[in-house]
Amino acid sequence: MLQKIDLEKILFLDIETVAQSPEFSQLDEDFKKHWEQKAKFLAKEDETASSIYERAGIYAEFGKIVCISVGFIKIENGVKTLRLKSYFNDDEKVLLIDFFELLNKHYNDRDYLLCAHNGKEFDFPYIARRALINGISIPPILDMAGKKPWEVPHLDTLQLWKFGDYKHYTSLNLLTSIFNIPTPKDDIDGSMVNDVYWKEKDLDRIANYCQKDVVALTQLFLRFRNENLVDQENIIAP
Repeated sequence: MLQKIDLEKILFLDIETVAQSPEFSQLDEDFKKHWEQKAKFLAKEDETASSIYERAGIYAEFGKIVCISVGFIKIENGVKTLRLKSYFNDDEKVLLIDFFELLNKHYNDRDYLLCAHNGKEFDFPYIARRALINGISIPPILDMAGKKPWEVPHLDTLQLWKFGDYKHYTSLNLLTSIFNIPTPKDDIDGSMVNDVYWKEKDLDRIANYCQKDVVALTQLFLRFRNENLVDQENIIAP
């Protein structure tokens, strides 16, 4: 069935998120209490709400999006080109408005699809929740209200790999190794994004890392279709 999908109508994406504040101590008293309550279910025996606060970015209620990277494929004379673009900003509202402009202008037809790794449980709902928190209308391609499962225009490479096995999680990094997808060595991983943002203030570095995940995601999807990868020289980044 994947072979029937028009590759040029898929927007591949990945997001990077961080905690809303640099330190737990900088939260207002109300949010400190909420995080302490959440931490009761997350912390190990020797951990505290403060010591695990760097993980808060995983949760839309306690984190924010600092980067959304996207990629789309164009095919000319049988040659695939992957074009990349990143939306990153300290102001999450500005970032989301810019990203939603892309979705509303170019991905508002029912034939278009979004694709992410673990997107159905993380990227897509996270973006929608943060949009509501920022008072922004959710684009139709992200708005799931009232839609039947088969009407949801989302692809998830993790779900595709699960084949219905709900207990199984496989990282994008592992899948790229399994399918022999070349990926450039990076100087950071997802666990380091919060520190790179709050301590190093390096959004460009985060955006570069995020774009590499979009490349890996796109190449993995092509492997799932038993197609050739996009050649490195045909991957175009800004």
